[in-house]
Amino acid sequence: MTLRIDDILSPTHTLVDAEVSSKKKLLEFLAGLVAESISDSSADEIYERLLGRERLGSTGIGEGIAIPHCRLPQCEQAFGVLLRLAEPIDFDAIDGKPVDLVFALLVPEEATEEHLQVLAMLARNFNEESYRSALRCAPDNRQLFQRAAAGT
Repeated sequence: MTLRIDDILSPTHTLVDAEVSSKKKLLEFLAGLVAESISDSSADEIYERLLGRERLGSTGIGEGIAIPHCRLPQCEQAFGVLLRLAEPIDFDAIDGKPVDLVFALLVPEEATEEHLQVLAMLARNFNEESYRSALRCAPDNRQLFQRAAAGT
C-alpha cells in the first residue's frame, strides 16, 4: 500500500498564514494543534518530543521547508499538520534559508518503517519546485490542502 499525504493530513490541520515568530514558537504552536486532536496527549509532551528531535539536528531540509517530526505513544497512526507561515522564520535549515512551509509529522512509537516511508514521501514532494510553488501560492486553507494532497 502506498501512503499518500491525504492519508495523514486533513483539511482541518492545514493552515495558511500561521503567525509564529520563531522556531520555538512554531514548535509550541504545532504541539498545541496536535494535542487537541490526539487524545491523552499533552501539548507540553509533544513540544518536548519535537524539540528533542530538533536537538539532534534541524529538520529544516532546505528551500524554505521544515519537517519537524517525532514519535508519540498516544498516536495510533501517522498524523500530519501543514502550515504556510505568514512570515518566514529562521529554522537552522541545512541551506541557511528561512522556513515558510512546515509539515509536522507525528507517528506511533513503534512505527519505524512507516515513519521513514512518510518522511521519504514528504521529501520527494518538497524536492519538486512546482510542488513548493503550488503550496506557496494557495489562496486559502482548502486550496493548500488540495495542492498538498495532489503532490502525492
